[in-house]
Amino acid sequence: MTPRQGTAHQQTRPHAAARPARWAADAVAVMREGARVRLDYSAQSLWRVDRVIEEIRREGAPYEAVRETLRGLGAYAGEVIVRQAGAEWWASGGDHWIRTPDGRLWDPIDEARRCYGGQGSLRLLCRDALG
Repeated sequence: MTPRQGTAHQQTRPHAAARPARWAADAVAVMREGARVRLDYSAQSLWRVDRVIEEIRREGAPYEAVRETLRGLGAYAGEVIVRQAGAEWWASGGDHWIRTPDGRLWDPIDEARRCYGGQGSLRLLCRDALG
């Protein structure tokens, strides 16, 4: 298979999107199987994601125990922005963020961490990014 083969969607996704897209897909599967929460990549679904993070926070789980879950949920929020706004993933030094068509940068993975700390909202981040 040559690099040019595959679907048009695969051809247009930048390399930086590979990891966060996978983390998001994993989060969708975990939420569906473990928490029985359906995520459909809509902006409205981020209400549920914020509630899930709030529940995890209230349970008092140590950050290290939920770090990868938060990364996946942040990546999911980023994928919502990518799909709804035509944004793209960017990466540097192991960090991943979103660049919307207007040139603004967003860090949904860090926002998920902020949510866990009681200081953020993926739903509001998405709302602001979608403008």
